[in-house]
Amino acid sequence: MALEKKAVKSLSADEAERELARLATLISGADTAYYNDDAPFLSDAEYDAARRRNALIERRFPKLKRADSPTDRVGAAPAIGFAKVSHEKPMLSLDNAFNDDDVVDFVSRVKRFLGLDDETAIDFTAEPKIDGLSLSIRYENGLLIRAATRGDGATGEDVTANVLTINGLPTKIENAPAVMEVRGEVYMAPKDFAELNESLEADDEKTFANPRNAAAGSLRQQDAAITASRPLKFFAYSWGELSEALGATQLESVKKLKTFGFSTNPLTEEFNKVDELITYHREIERTRSSLDYDIDGIVYKVSRLDYQERLGFVSRAPRWAIAHKFPAEKATTLLEAIDIQVGRTGALTPVARLQPVTVGGVVVSNATLHNADEIERKDIRVGDTVVIQRAGDVIPQVVEVLVEKRKKGARRFKFPDRCPECGSHAVHEENPSTGKRDVVRRCTGGLICPAQAVERLKHFVSRAALDIEGLGTKQIESFFQDGIVKEPADIFTLRNRLSDNTINLYTYKKDKDGQIKTADGKPVATNQKSISNLLGAIDDRRSPALDRFIYSLGIRHVGETNARLFALAYGTFDAFLEGARRGAEGDQSAVDQMLAIDGIGELVARAVFDFFAEHHNLDAVSRLLTEVTPKQAEKSQIETAVSGQTIVFTGKLSLMTRDEAKAQALRLGAKVAGSVSAKTDLLVAGPGAGSKLKKAEELSVKTITEEEWVSLVESS
Repeated sequence: MALEKKAVKSLSADEAERELARLATLISGADTAYYNDDAPFLSDAEYDAARRRNALIERRFPKLKRADSPTDRVGAAPAIGFAKVSHEKPMLSLDNAFNDDDVVDFVSRVKRFLGLDDETAIDFTAEPKIDGLSLSIRYENGLLIRAATRGDGATGEDVTANVLTINGLPTKIENAPAVMEVRGEVYMAPKDFAELNESLEADDEKTFANPRNAAAGSLRQQDAAITASRPLKFFAYSWGELSEALGATQLESVKKLKTFGFSTNPLTEEFNKVDELITYHREIERTRSSLDYDIDGIVYKVSRLDYQERLGFVSRAPRWAIAHKFPAEKATTLLEAIDIQVGRTGALTPVARLQPVTVGGVVVSNATLHNADEIERKDIRVGDTVVIQRAGDVIPQVVEVLVEKRKKGARRFKFPDRCPECGSHAVHEENPSTGKRDVVRRCTGGLICPAQAVERLKHFVSRAALDIEGLGTKQIESFFQDGIVKEPADIFTLRNRLSDNTINLYTYKKDKDGQIKTADGKPVATNQKSISNLLGAIDDRRSPALDRFIYSLGIRHVGETNARLFALAYGTFDAFLEGARRGAEGDQSAVDQMLAIDGIGELVARAVFDFFAEHHNLDAVSRLLTEVTPKQAEKSQIETAVSGQTIVFTGKLSLMTRDEAKAQALRLGAKVAGSVSAKTDLLVAGPGAGSKLKKAEELSVKTITEEEWVSLVESS
């Protein structure tokens, strides 16, 4: 059985660690593709299933939770071309419910957290979950001053100029709070979407795959005039920072937003019974095709705002809300071929090429098959009739093979043991911490493999890495094929090499006389402005943030989160490089130093040491450092009375539940432990405290009462 299909309850600790690593990589890539590129490669159902599996594994093996865990992340880093905006209050995502039992569990969890019995009724709002782009609009003294996308939840993109072009959105509000951040969803009606695509097609321009992508792509135009020409709409359903409350409940507050001139969803209702929520879900699902906007589920929220405040947040989502998703749509089609793609880490990924089929109004023709085990487990063969499912414009998931329709003589797919790009051996890596074989085959060609080299360059200039505007996938591929850019340092020497006649940026098409022209047939000279803009964008990245620079190197297992951990721990790239080189040479003190970083385990440390043990990597980094100077890491400015402290709660708490107290501590930047040790900074003891209190006294750990804890929280 393929590991990713093995039941969570059957996983060993070693298998769980491998699964968490795979899921972290998969979900991170899917987030970037969906939020930044408006080009998702996983179906909603497949994405939700991956996140759910990750959460279940972490729940069963809490000590294996990774520093780059998807449960701690929302969205993706802000895209290029827009100023960055820090959200005063994070724009988080929602946990998902996939069936009625999940909804029942959600309501039970809410009551249990609040210390309420099952018989106590709680009001919940229910509203359709719009499939659009999340937006936060800030008003000060009634005037619209800024609008930003969600981005990664903490930092978004400043799209104020574009938002001002949306019809019906108030720019000035009477009697509004002095500070008011209104949050909601930008979307495009299906009818408007169809008309937009017809217009784009008539102008021979690229069309959008679905209304969600059309809305996101239209809002994030560099030219606000283009946004103004697009039929965008906005539903308000929430808020961020407020100088005064809009109401006492969710429903009251949304109604207040409507009086301010915002469009709110008229289907929003309030219920206090679980079966009423489920009935509402089924009714909306039945009539969803008649709505003037796309939806993919129903959102339930605890209506009382004081309850929302007490419930707070966990990881990337609020405890007081959940999205009850609709089932994925399915279709049957023919699998015509299986191709092998090679990624930047050398991973060989099989891709199913499908006979194009329409599912939910979108034509799909590809599906990722993940790895050889996936193909073998499902016994997928070329020529098979397969069932696929999707929910959104994405590459679908192959659910099953209709074996009864299989043609005679169909052969099992033989996964290659050599790289299709360079011919090097493709092998299964061994996890250094477990000794177990990796399920993925990887090319051993390293930098001699053109596929890996190109993918590493794409990664280097990507939005979450160096973020070089103007260097996209096609440009990098062309530069590499023409021998212009072979490694990252070459990007920063382009300006000095422009006098060389072999380098003609944006010129990859020759006419019959051999004259180099642009793809659209224009002479080279007309592209001087584009060349100048590109060189300027490259120069703007000669002093990148340290975490981005570390991430850009493409070290295996070093994602954005781990790169930040390294940046904060070492402070400078020189210090990081020195530690990595010494560790690669076997210096135990350097190894211990890296493993002492909270969140960095042996698997990640070994990947860093292996990277810098390769002389060609050291040489490439050395050449890059002659052109680029990474900045020192910036330390966090957020401080509270318990930031960084380790806190233990014991005894019976009367003013709040234990879960609520722990959540408060985590929000204030503290760590919560289950037992007292020499590393404990503070013990909060309620009535009935026993052994933990005694041990705290023995270790001279500071002890306070629950009342003192509440006062400490209120003063932070």
